[in-house]
Amino acid sequence: GIAHLMSISGLHVTMFAWVAGAAMGWAWRRSTRLMLMVPAPMAARWGGLLVATGYALLAGWGVPAERTLLMLACGVLLRTIGARWPFILVLMLAAVVVTVFDPWALLQPGFWLSFAAVGLLLASEEAANSAETPAPPPEHSWGRAAAWLRGTAQGHVRSQVVATLGLAPLSLVFFQQLSLIGFVANLVAIPLVTLLITPLALLGTLVPWLWDAAGWAVQALVWGLTWLASWPMAVWTVPAAPLWAQCCGLAGAALGVMPWPWRIRLAAVPLVLPLLWPVVQRPAEGTFDVVVADIGQGTAVLVRTRAHLLVYDAGPQYSRESDAGQRVLVPLLRSRGEHHIDALVLSHRDIDHVGGALSLQTAVPVRHTHSSLAEDHPLLRGQAHTRCDDGQHWQWDGVHFEVLHPTPDEHAAATKPNAVSCVLKVTDAQGRSLLLTGDIEAAQEAALLQRHAAELPSTWLLAPHHGSRTSSTAAFLDAVHPQLALVQAGYRSRFGHPAPDVVARYEARGITVVRTDRCGAWMWHDGAARCTREVQRRYWHWKEASEGVNAGANVANQGVRGVDQR
Repeated sequence: GIAHLMSISGLHVTMFAWVAGAAMGWAWRRSTRLMLMVPAPMAARWGGLLVATGYALLAGWGVPAERTLLMLACGVLLRTIGARWPFILVLMLAAVVVTVFDPWALLQPGFWLSFAAVGLLLASEEAANSAETPAPPPEHSWGRAAAWLRGTAQGHVRSQVVATLGLAPLSLVFFQQLSLIGFVANLVAIPLVTLLITPLALLGTLVPWLWDAAGWAVQALVWGLTWLASWPMAVWTVPAAPLWAQCCGLAGAALGVMPWPWRIRLAAVPLVLPLLWPVVQRPAEGTFDVVVADIGQGTAVLVRTRAHLLVYDAGPQYSRESDAGQRVLVPLLRSRGEHHIDALVLSHRDIDHVGGALSLQTAVPVRHTHSSLAEDHPLLRGQAHTRCDDGQHWQWDGVHFEVLHPTPDEHAAATKPNAVSCVLKVTDAQGRSLLLTGDIEAAQEAALLQRHAAELPSTWLLAPHHGSRTSSTAAFLDAVHPQLALVQAGYRSRFGHPAPDVVARYEARGITVVRTDRCGAWMWHDGAARCTREVQRRYWHWKEASEGVNAGANVANQGVRGVDQR
């Protein structure tokens, strides 16, 4: 809940503007000539804005700093020309100016979180001030100091209450999660970072030993945050809610933080409930949903039955700090309301298939793992594990799962990981089926033809080895004869996947080819196939007229060719 403090946030820019403005005003009042030329308050405002601009430039001119600076500039300009607008008009003017300079800001959660936070704080503060009767000032200086401290503390707590409750629905809309400890964390972290750590870090450029003090403060903060994060239910995670529930939740949040009569504010409770507990749609008994994730060059497929979830492979590792499990699969599972994985199938050990597995196992409980990995592989430590062997099968909610490859002998004789890729067939009660093939090559396809020629025909086929020339032999395609071939490959893959001659082989047999680099994630749900880049099209997406097919109109026997969106 303190991500806003770990960046060059609007709070830091505003703090510098305020400090610089106070210093400029104090210095300006020391000169009668300067005050006759320009009033001290005006000089203080413009001086603070100038210093804040320098700070934002020094910090790299990030989007939060740019947005805050433009908001400050609007406020300073309005005060300079003597305009006294209601806060909502000032906020709207700032939003218009920000979007003129940066139209893409409208697509960033930070834009909406920033303006919503400022708007809620201003609205609640204005209403509270109008309802309060000012108390007489204390007679003694210590009394005034105590009153100031008490008022500051009350204002800080009140601001956190308003920000926490008011921004909670936006956090759920954008991230499907909410920090339940964020309120407590921010009560301590905001004054510590704003008033101690940030000033010490900057003053350390002049007095280096102050960096040591800043480091000690950061260590203390990290210790406290780690302790808070260890609390049970520290984060509330919900599935993605429909648009109507999101709108109701946002309206409920705004209503709940306003200082209005309780009988009015209680109406916020039913408004936010659909956002806090959205209804999650599951396939009917005897059917399954499929998500072929868009993870670049690699494999990751979700198969969901009525009460069970199977994940086939975990995608690639992008770098030492990033992988498909962390960046794609975990957020995807959370948005779909998945709290655990019943079976994680790791087809073989190649990094583009298991690169995201550790992140997935860390973030989401995995009840059982099936793989062709060696028993001492690090990904299997502490996991309930079964080796993929031909003949294994099980049934979930009327849906049949069967392992077709490899055999124990093939495990023993394998000289490369691709040869022992787990091949899994999923069949529903209506006879629709999905064949997941990993990175098997021509030799393994021939072996499957010998052992399982009768079981190979499938409605959908995950193209072996991402459409490589080493796979998708003519005999194998004739035996499987899918209506749709799914290719998970990176855009302009350096491996050339899928190979043009392999694509031609599919098309010559009337098999529709769907590529995730053009389609995005391919989904089968409730009897319909969809490409996410077709359903969630943006105006900047380029579409070749001869290539795109309306994904929403495609059903089981009609695939989606996909859209090339560069």
